[in-house]
Amino acid sequence: MEKILIIDDSVVQSRRLKDILSDKYEVTLAHTASDGLALAKTGDYALFLLDVIMPDMDGFTLLKKLQEELATEHIPVIMITSLSDIHSEEHGLLLGAVDYIVKPFNAVIVKARVNTHVKQHQYRMQIERQVLKDELTQVANRRHYNQCSITRWQEAIRLKTSFSVCMFDIDKFKVYNDTYGHLAGDQVLTMVAQTVNSHLQRSTDFFARYGGEEFVAVVLGGESQKVFKHFKMIRQAVEDQHMEHSGSVSPWVTVSMGGITVYPKMGDRYEDYLKMADSMLYDAKSYGRNQVVWANEKGIQWKERG
Repeated sequence: MEKILIIDDSVVQSRRLKDILSDKYEVTLAHTASDGLALAKTGDYALFLLDVIMPDMDGFTLLKKLQEELATEHIPVIMITSLSDIHSEEHGLLLGAVDYIVKPFNAVIVKARVNTHVKQHQYRMQIERQVLKDELTQVANRRHYNQCSITRWQEAIRLKTSFSVCMFDIDKFKVYNDTYGHLAGDQVLTMVAQTVNSHLQRSTDFFARYGGEEFVAVVLGGESQKVFKHFKMIRQAVEDQHMEHSGSVSPWVTVSMGGITVYPKMGDRYEDYLKMADSMLYDAKSYGRNQVVWANEKGIQWKERG
């Protein structure tokens, strides 16, 4: 059931809308713009309905704020108004609203318009997931990574929080392909991707196939020691799948990882820190593979072993 957020200071009007829509959607109500903005950033909504006139913040201002937030910028907005002048409608549509609903509500029209925009949102999300997903492993692809990594980097700067990036490489993958064949190699890629992805499920985590047998993960927030410990656990989880690899450093398929945790600030370049993570990965391989090498906020290197 898709989720809809209604932001309207009128308790009576918002409950009327909820009654109209609750048979088909999970509807949440907010009676101030500030409460609505906070709720909007925490839920996976398919549509927002905003009242134009509210005491603490008008709907047009709230619409702009929703468009500025990473979590809500692509969610469609229908404006609710009792105003009948064309200028208000034009203003909202020019700002990016997808439609208008006029008070008093006509249940048939409300359902039809909401249904149309929810379906369009579902279709856009489906297409986006297909375009941004690696076909073999079913995790995010390089294109998605290129978009998301910079966005998360900017978010870390804005929130003044830590940012970690980790590069993965499947150990002796060419040897594996030569020994077991490319079909088996595809199975290894999928196993590694799904195992790692299952341990990076927070909303602040991002994991993607970087190319070939390389993967990359981005983590927002968290102390470097805890992040390092978490990736050591992920590395072990891959080895614990016990997928045979006679030509590697272990009897099983393993991965080497290199990462770095920083507190980015304005003027810092993400590309510079990605190179440092790649350098940590190089060290992990040179130290014997099947391990994690990490650089903390002070640039001190931690080794899992060797």
